[in-house]
Amino acid sequence: MSEGLGSSDGWGVMERALELSRAGVPFALATVVWRQGPSSGQSGSRAIVTGDGEVFGWVGGACAEPVLVRQAIEVIAEGEPRLVWLGQTDELDQIHVPNGVVTVPISCQSDGALQIYIEPAQLAPHLVIVGRSPMAVTLADMARLLDWKVDLVDGAAFGPASFTNRSVVVVATQGHHDEDVLLTAAGAPPAYLGVVASARRATALRGFLSDQGVSGDVLESMHMPIGLDLGHTTHREVAVAILADLVRRRAAGELPTAGLPTRRVAEAVDPVCGMTVDADDSSHPFDHEGTKYYFCCPGCRYSFKKDPAAYLAQEATC
Repeated sequence: MSEGLGSSDGWGVMERALELSRAGVPFALATVVWRQGPSSGQSGSRAIVTGDGEVFGWVGGACAEPVLVRQAIEVIAEGEPRLVWLGQTDELDQIHVPNGVVTVPISCQSDGALQIYIEPAQLAPHLVIVGRSPMAVTLADMARLLDWKVDLVDGAAFGPASFTNRSVVVVATQGHHDEDVLLTAAGAPPAYLGVVASARRATALRGFLSDQGVSGDVLESMHMPIGLDLGHTTHREVAVAILADLVRRRAAGELPTAGLPTRRVAEAVDPVCGMTVDADDSSHPFDHEGTKYYFCCPGCRYSFKKDPAAYLAQEATC
């Protein structure tokens, strides 16, 4: 599903990007950096693609949008930007394409040619701090200054709905409900689980959890004590030590963002133009002699319907 916006509405796209970022929704931002007519996309046109394939904005027509969605989902999953060049097959074969540029042949004449730069949103981790101590409050305040998505939860209120398998959970209950919180977290472990505790307290907690049947792998993954070891410090310095370690881990790619692409659709090749398309009802399906074929646009479907044998014969010789 797509919500179209012209290039003159680029600020609307950026406002939507800010909304998604604050909500922790994975997305990629696509910008047309070059076009060749008669493409309907314009230089500077922008669009957002979420991890489940929703499009907000406009970069091009029937051939460009499916390519954008597929490429954007890969960008979100890999976390690396890419430049995508859509053009006619014969034109792409005759030019030098720089290393790293993804080329996608298209046969839809109305779409001309486009170069689209697609970049993943750098979403912050979802940090769940369990506890109401001064250190926990300080840690929450500092993490919010980094624009991280932060939830401060009382130990008694912590439950399975408080986190996901991509959350970063810091247990700072400091003796109040520690065991209950850790048992809940161990039942469906988050991406990162750390506990504010002394070395002696950490040993006791590991023993308790082991006696309760928590697996060795889960116990090994817990960070107890959490943060950089600064010795005897104030609660503010403890918060700094914890956040500094989390920032280091995020920079190293050890902390995930709030979500992952959820869109997983089977793919098919359009027998007319050769484009890869989604094998679902959005790709203009057509049944021929018991086989369902999918197309990038109604025009390709119409051409195939007029003479299926010609295109199937062409496909068989490739």
